[in-house]
Amino acid sequence: MNLFLTGSTGFVGRYLSNYFVDIYRIIKFQRETHLEINEHVVIHLAGKAHDIKNDSSSDEYYNVNTKLTKDIFDAFLTSDARVFVTLSSVKAVADEVEGELTEAVSPNPITHYGKSKFFAEQYILSKPIPLNKRIYILRPCMIHGPGNKGNLSLLYSMVSNGLPWPLGTFENKRSFCSIDNLMFIIKELIEREDIPSGIYNIADDEPLSTNELIALIAKSQNRKPKIWKISKVIVARIASFGDKLHLPLNTDRLQKLTSSYIVSNAKIKAAIGKPLPVSSKGGLLKTFKSFNSQ
Repeated sequence: MNLFLTGSTGFVGRYLSNYFVDIYRIIKFQRETHLEINEHVVIHLAGKAHDIKNDSSSDEYYNVNTKLTKDIFDAFLTSDARVFVTLSSVKAVADEVEGELTEAVSPNPITHYGKSKFFAEQYILSKPIPLNKRIYILRPCMIHGPGNKGNLSLLYSMVSNGLPWPLGTFENKRSFCSIDNLMFIIKELIEREDIPSGIYNIADDEPLSTNELIALIAKSQNRKPKIWKISKVIVARIASFGDKLHLPLNTDRLQKLTSSYIVSNAKIKAAIGKPLPVSSKGGLLKTFKSFNSQ
């Protein structure tokens, strides 16, 4: 089976290329070349990632995340390819979550990144699906895996330098997505015709608190975790001073560090009917151990 892949140079694309190297013949799309799809499966991973430094212009998000997705999807519809899988994001729905994020939640993206992903989803959903084709829009939460520190780098560096985590009194919960679980799901979607087309949230089974992340990072380094449980009132006062004095900890950063973002994977698990191969803690521990050799 031949596989048409966009975004082959990104973290997920590189991992996918290695994961499927002995299973499929992978054709890697280059944006400078003519867009023509002659393969059986399309995996669209190319995208403009969320820029936490806000250095990117809004046009970059819409040109890549929206327009390129439209172009790839249109080419898929007119080709003989049978399966289309694209990576969207949970941020196409919400930047903050109350309770648990399911596919039933009405999207209300705030950032240009989230909006550009949402518009791409809407375009795909606006097209009638031919009877001989299957279309999957995947909304992963934070993807992690060996060699990809991403947003976990700050916590990892802090533990590596022997610094304590001062927000131990805050028991937030956040969902993560192991790259191995994502690959397993994509393989199932490609190979099985019984999984309905649609939008699916992608996350590991168990959300974890930041305290649990700190403990896992320490475990990967054979250290004891240093978690300080300072009064929430005192932390809030320090954060308020941070607003006035431009300190590293301010109220906005405190909210981001201690908020919860729980993503339900019930729909995709029910559709596949199999357990995910990697546990939440097992996947993160594998990721953290990979950092030790870098």
